[in-house]
Amino acid sequence: MAKNLLKNPCGEEQMDFWELTENGGSQWRVEDMPGDCGHSISDDDIKQYFATSFELCLKRQVVDLVAEGYTPEDLDTQPVVNVEDWYCGRTDCGCTYQLTACLLDENQEVLAEFKPDNVTLDPDSDDCSWKQVNHSFSEYGEGLRFISFEHGGQDSRFWHGWFGVRVTGSGVRVEL
Repeated sequence: MAKNLLKNPCGEEQMDFWELTENGGSQWRVEDMPGDCGHSISDDDIKQYFATSFELCLKRQVVDLVAEGYTPEDLDTQPVVNVEDWYCGRTDCGCTYQLTACLLDENQEVLAEFKPDNVTLDPDSDDCSWKQVNHSFSEYGEGLRFISFEHGGQDSRFWHGWFGVRVTGSGVRVEL
């Protein structure tokens, strides 16, 4: 399996390496698993997660593929790019989750985008346990140089504190 190019995907280093593009409400925080969400994740290596608040919280990393050691020639072969993320809600408050992953050229213009519909988790109709989202990019054209990964959400009841979606185990991998 290719190396995960995202740094600090599970909050071991608090908010280091993440650009906070939206930091509403009580803002982002890191909690220990299983924490207030009450659910453990199937990956025993994941010990922490990021928790969102009552206003929109989004965080992003932009991976510079050339700085990571990929050559422009290798990238122009259009290698498969895999993105993944884990999210869950609390059992006492609904929340929304969103993800946007983009393949970018040297000017950081979008070559391809994965932006699924926002997910609403409702504890009255969903167990709010950890769920994984995966996407593979292929045949996106030449010019890939950067990958942008942004995710987050908020709670749906606007309760003060950290009742919003939880995210962890994020990944971006280039399969050469």
